[in-house]
Amino acid sequence: MDITPFFKLMVDKGASDLFFSVGAPPNIKIEGVTSPVGQVPIKSNQMAEIVLSIMNDAQQKEFESKMELNMAFSLAGVGRFRINLFRQRGEVAMVVRYIKGEIPSIEDLNLPQILKSLVLELRGLVLVVGSTGSGKSTTLAAMINHRNENHRGHILTIEDPIEYIHQHKKSIVDQREIGIDTLSYDNALKNAMREAPDVILIGEIRDLNSMKHAIAYAETGHLCISTLHANNANQALDRVINFFPDEARQQILLDLSLNLKAIISLRLIPGIDNQRVAAVEILINSPYISDLIEKGKIDDIKEVMARSTEQGMQTFDQALFNLYKEGKITKENAIKYADSKNNVGLQIRLGEEKNFNVQDENLQIQPDDIDKI
Repeated sequence: MDITPFFKLMVDKGASDLFFSVGAPPNIKIEGVTSPVGQVPIKSNQMAEIVLSIMNDAQQKEFESKMELNMAFSLAGVGRFRINLFRQRGEVAMVVRYIKGEIPSIEDLNLPQILKSLVLELRGLVLVVGSTGSGKSTTLAAMINHRNENHRGHILTIEDPIEYIHQHKKSIVDQREIGIDTLSYDNALKNAMREAPDVILIGEIRDLNSMKHAIAYAETGHLCISTLHANNANQALDRVINFFPDEARQQILLDLSLNLKAIISLRLIPGIDNQRVAAVEILINSPYISDLIEKGKIDDIKEVMARSTEQGMQTFDQALFNLYKEGKITKENAIKYADSKNNVGLQIRLGEEKNFNVQDENLQIQPDDIDKI
């Protein structure tokens, strides 16, 4: 079964994902909506043929031993793709993500300008968080590209797999892919300090070990940027803390209060023009936030974020309300994707009432108007 036409279809339609599973036709995801491509279900032998056609010998051995595999795949004249292979109900399944060759800018993605200053910081830990498919990898690529274009130094990335290819610009960018350039995340993380980086990008913080390394890099004067699966800043902090045993809680709170630079949380929201737009929550580790983290008062952070917009912070609810005000998303979606549907709904109603009152005042006959008649 030749899957090249499916890869071409992804590129032509601007699709994000392609799904292959035995017993179902291939499915394609465009702007967050998944649809079947044809009606013919994939057979078991066809699925085996597909995966064998894209793996080399080493990848086949790894998949056979681990029963799952992450890999990058390039198709000449078509593009570059990230592929995840796994087994389900005794059969092989595959999810393909299209990686656009050109790295978008922070402006292209309509991301807050504060991301530019964050990625130019000399030291600290910056976490980009969100659910699967929320734009974390693309945001990281845009931030690294901005640093690369504006600051001299050495950028080291550790990825599984490499998604966006960075050219050397003002910085030297060395990209290490697990399974190709290093045997494991553990090996790459252990040796990263010896490679004299100014910036270290860890593709994803998956466990206690990678979290420890990320904090250690920030403590030793490096800028460390990574991703984490979490819905918002509060949940991200809880996840980081829960990587560690209870007896280490006070120490990790202190470490985070001193070394965290920011948490950028992402959600992709259906837009008015059928293009998804990013709602971005930003937590900056100000002195007040740092004090709350050290004391373990994580639940108090969101309220402080909402009051600290002048420092570049904003909650998801504020981001959604602003997108609605700018006419980029509907009222229904602003409320649907909010952390507090009641708060966003109230903000929108108050805004509508204010606009109505202003219009009503403009319609009233003023004394000056009578004199002009």
